[in-house]
Amino acid sequence: MKKVFTRPRALADRPTHYCPGCIHGVAHRMIAQLMDEMELTDRAVGISPVGCAVFAYNYLDCDFQQAAHGRAPAVATGIKRAWPDAFVFAYQGDGDLASIGTAEIIHAASRGENISVVFINNAIYGMTGGQMAPTTLEGQRTTTSPAGRDLKSTGHPMRMTEMLATLPGVAYLARGSCHDVKHIKATERYLRKAFEAQEAGHGFGMVEIVANCPTNWGMSPVESIDWIKENMLPYFPLGEFRTTEEVD
Repeated sequence: MKKVFTRPRALADRPTHYCPGCIHGVAHRMIAQLMDEMELTDRAVGISPVGCAVFAYNYLDCDFQQAAHGRAPAVATGIKRAWPDAFVFAYQGDGDLASIGTAEIIHAASRGENISVVFINNAIYGMTGGQMAPTTLEGQRTTTSPAGRDLKSTGHPMRMTEMLATLPGVAYLARGSCHDVKHIKATERYLRKAFEAQEAGHGFGMVEIVANCPTNWGMSPVESIDWIKENMLPYFPLGEFRTTEEVD
């Protein structure tokens, strides 16, 4: 029988701690596969902040530096400037990147820092108890919005990719999803382009990945995938928002 799939070398051989159905593991596998294919692993430095995203250092077999909550872009900036030949990427959740880390991501993008950011958007705080995040949808129930998010009191869900697309320092921006094989393959292509933008010295690149959180959404894994399709994708449309061709 012909072998058609192997575990990427850059993906550590250990059991996952993530909840059943969580898309973090899919994202890790895509990053590891690209690090193998692009021969980045030996000079890759990942930045993991606080939240479920922090445990990326357990699964990706490259150097890692943990950052304080929200500060991954600032730490990534320092490492990339000190070691320009390194491949530096931050791996962040929406509570981290779009809330406490809003200033860091906006200013790193505005400066055109030559780093890559993988942004996991599951519309909720995962590790800390399922609280409402900046990306929580209108009417979505969380532990801090049990009656559903009320726009009058909490404002609108933030579309970070669209916001960053207005900044001239950005080289590449895209939003993908991992709810089925077709969209996983598209997201892999987006990640490759973001990584290539850094390698070519074009500047800041980010790929947002629309994800699920079955545990804190109170759903089964299958139900959470359906909820992505029915609720998240209409508000967070997929595709490329900035490409290196526009920068050139």
